[in-house]
Amino acid sequence: MLPENHRAGSPEEWLRHAHSDLEIARVTPSPEMLLEGLCFHAQQAAEKALKALLIALGIDFPRTHSIRRLLDLLTTDLNVPETVQETAGLTDYAVLTRYPGDLEPVTEEEYQEAIRLAEMVLSWVEQTMQEHEQNISGNSENPPDV
Repeated sequence: MLPENHRAGSPEEWLRHAHSDLEIARVTPSPEMLLEGLCFHAQQAAEKALKALLIALGIDFPRTHSIRRLLDLLTTDLNVPETVQETAGLTDYAVLTRYPGDLEPVTEEEYQEAIRLAEMVLSWVEQTMQEHEQNISGNSENPPDV
């Protein structure tokens, strides 16, 4: 078993998995498919994208499905927009809606909102990673005078 703090994979690999989950979430559901399952994949896309960014920034993170916890780790180094902060609500789809229980079924509107939030966080993460990479390469091209 791997240790709790093991971080396998590069940020790019995490983003690849995030994109895959988002594509699964976007499928046109058949009558037999539950929107809860598709919302789970939207949540996974957001979670994996945030973990990619944390890895790119060199920030350790715990094993968690909590998007709020991941966002809180980022806010120490970044100004995370309020619209991205809203994605914390996707965490409910990681556990609560995956299994039968007393919860109301996910509506079409909730499903579409989950997709929108996942797309938004993925876009923000990619933009932030690109800016971070440019800052790093820009600093290495112009070393300080000694």
